[in-house]
Amino acid sequence: MHFSIPETEAYNIHVNGVLHCRVRYSQLLGLHEQIKKEYGSNVVPAFPPKKIFTLTPAEVEQRREQLEKYMQAVRQDPLLGASEMFNSFLRKAQQETQQIPTEEVALDICLSNGQKVTVNILTSDQTEDVLDAVATKLDLPDELVGYFSLYLVREGVDGSLTFVRKLQEFELPYVSITSLRSSEFHIVLRKSYWDMAYDSDVMDNRVGLNLLYAQTVSDIERGWILVNKDQHRQLKSLQEKGSKKEFIHLGQTLKYYGYIKFDPCITDFPEKGCQVIVSAGNNELNFHVKLPNEQMKEGSFKVTRMRCWRVTSSQVPIANGTTNPCSSAKCEVKLELAFEYLMSKDRLQWVTITSQQAIMMSICLQSMVDELMVKKSGGSIKKLLRKRHNGSIHRPDSQQAVKSPPLLDSPDPNREQIVKLSTKLSSVSLRGISASNSANDISGNDFHGNYAFEGIGDDDL
Repeated sequence: MHFSIPETEAYNIHVNGVLHCRVRYSQLLGLHEQIKKEYGSNVVPAFPPKKIFTLTPAEVEQRREQLEKYMQAVRQDPLLGASEMFNSFLRKAQQETQQIPTEEVALDICLSNGQKVTVNILTSDQTEDVLDAVATKLDLPDELVGYFSLYLVREGVDGSLTFVRKLQEFELPYVSITSLRSSEFHIVLRKSYWDMAYDSDVMDNRVGLNLLYAQTVSDIERGWILVNKDQHRQLKSLQEKGSKKEFIHLGQTLKYYGYIKFDPCITDFPEKGCQVIVSAGNNELNFHVKLPNEQMKEGSFKVTRMRCWRVTSSQVPIANGTTNPCSSAKCEVKLELAFEYLMSKDRLQWVTITSQQAIMMSICLQSMVDELMVKKSGGSIKKLLRKRHNGSIHRPDSQQAVKSPPLLDSPDPNREQIVKLSTKLSSVSLRGISASNSANDISGNDFHGNYAFEGIGDDDL
């Protein structure tokens, strides 16, 4: 999660560029003292000290930056960031900032097929509470609840979906969706695991089967899963027969099954300024790149070859023909995801994606790593999902093979070399997309939108 505090007076805390809550210095100091009392001074990050005299403008900005780094450091700590103390503070502050009283309300949750499930909840219910309410309404067994998550999405006028983020344990879904004040945003229920081997657990249950079937159909209809004419014919036949399991089994053999597709954005690989469509799935980030010469290329970056990654942000002036410095009303947050990739045996290279969905991409990468670590250690995916559902994942030292570093860190050239999770690792290979590919494959027309992305500064989150 990207925490930022762009203001210096009211200390507005933004999560992924959206106002989450507004707090005073004394409130943050109180949180710090509680955390220090509970976990000890040696665990808690440094907190900007009190000042006796009035702060100068430079000191005010310095304190803002220190508070921002403090919040990021606490969130990145596996113990502190998952603590109920920290998350409840953010939930309470979110509700108070949006001035939404605690009361019973109806909340619509969308399924992949567009069907809405209305649940009766409290405005103060956290993400896990809402997920449980949806599961109860659908009659989804408790042991399968952790296989699914709630996602905030934005629906375009053409029906396209932009995944904004997975709802976290520190937020209140009703408050989050209401505060956006736009009918474009919805909360969607979608599976939260990547390895299709776990589909069998879900399909053993009638409700789980229906949810997975609806998601597969939706992904095919949106073009997220590639289907040729023969496969389309087979799928249609299975659909007409009501053979949902067979439909899913065929879907599992198709390209990009289970992937999340992101909006068109910009990358510096293989050249700076390339337009790209990124998809996440199968323990990789897949690139469909449009080169400056209009040639199309495709390549995949395996998470097991990523040494580390980070997300950075900056405030960039909205294009208005002026060069005035940023103000809160004339700036927007630009996000970058950068990962260091093992291109060959002795060559590491940074690859950068400039996208407003950079945080969502990072979340996808981390959840892939979580699954791989559990599988490598011989653990149970069910235990991982249950821990994830309960808000925390404990990672023993022996499972730290592949991970993203704290987002506040700069790349450390002395960091230990990547530990491979697989003995068969292939480097990135870019291949041209031939004209003989399915008509559903990416074409030049699939890259659309305004690509006037400006460079992001070096400020780490």
